[in-house]
Amino acid sequence: MQFESSFQFCPYCGQKSNDELTIGLLFYNTISNYFSFDARFFKSFFPLIFRPGYLANRFIAGKRLMYLHPAQLYLFISVVFFFLLSFTIVRKQVEDFDITLKKTFDKPLIIEGNQVEVSQVWDSIQYELNSANNQAKDSLLISERNNSNIFDLNKIDSLISLNSSDAHIIKEMGVDDDTNMLTIKFYTQLLKLYKERNGGQLLQAFYDTIPISLFILLPIFAFILKLLFYKRGRYAHHLVFSFYFFSFLFTVFSIILLLNEFIDIPDWLDFLIAISTFFYLLVAIKRFYKHDWLLSLFKTGVTTVFYLLFVIPIAIVIMSGVSLLFY
Repeated sequence: MQFESSFQFCPYCGQKSNDELTIGLLFYNTISNYFSFDARFFKSFFPLIFRPGYLANRFIAGKRLMYLHPAQLYLFISVVFFFLLSFTIVRKQVEDFDITLKKTFDKPLIIEGNQVEVSQVWDSIQYELNSANNQAKDSLLISERNNSNIFDLNKIDSLISLNSSDAHIIKEMGVDDDTNMLTIKFYTQLLKLYKERNGGQLLQAFYDTIPISLFILLPIFAFILKLLFYKRGRYAHHLVFSFYFFSFLFTVFSIILLLNEFIDIPDWLDFLIAISTFFYLLVAIKRFYKHDWLLSLFKTGVTTVFYLLFVIPIAIVIMSGVSLLFY
């Protein structure tokens, strides 16, 4: 759009009419944007920690330029948290889980010259059966018939030592032509885990699903608040509150990680710090939703119990399944 040559700025957006990009201008804008973010972060950080519910109230009231956007604040703090988590806990747990899984499979894969003879296995089974009473034998036979899909590790080891194809091995594990694709994928991944004994990769895959899953868990938390406070604004208002609360949670957990990395604080102190997040939520709900203390305590308790006992366990099961299927 053309304006008169005397116009130094656009009358609609305020941008300079002749704003040529130079190295100096690029450097200035970069520094300006950085310090603008930095200033707004610190203006947001201290109220986030020490004034529960304050930032959410200010954002809903339209006072938004002084503080970081709730989603931006959440994203920044969560990135810091997962960075710290990966370097303080995840790496060690992945290594420990790898070792533990290999110890669990205490019997090595069968190699040539050391195969388990089928007759020896059968003789051992016969001996155990003969030493038991008739009732025990009947129970064992019934159990075997009802669990015919449980695969024999000795047989799997033999097939692996013979370099059988994965398709052939999973058929011996109980997969047939009528098995659905999801089950086939599940058995394929189990076989991969058994052959490679790389439990660390599986645990790493689980941790990798956490950031993505939180983009679903956070809106669910906001939806619970919407159900409990259905007369207190739109869903977007509850989402803003949730962004700030989860930002606080990640901040607290980041502090715990840092403290334990350098000081190794007692477990009871870790527990107290974690419990303090409940009281933070209580105060934040009291101030944001303008309820009395008793009703705020009740709804905070309902939110916490439902989220921790139902939403989180279901999410962990789903995340575990996804991790196994795609690690």
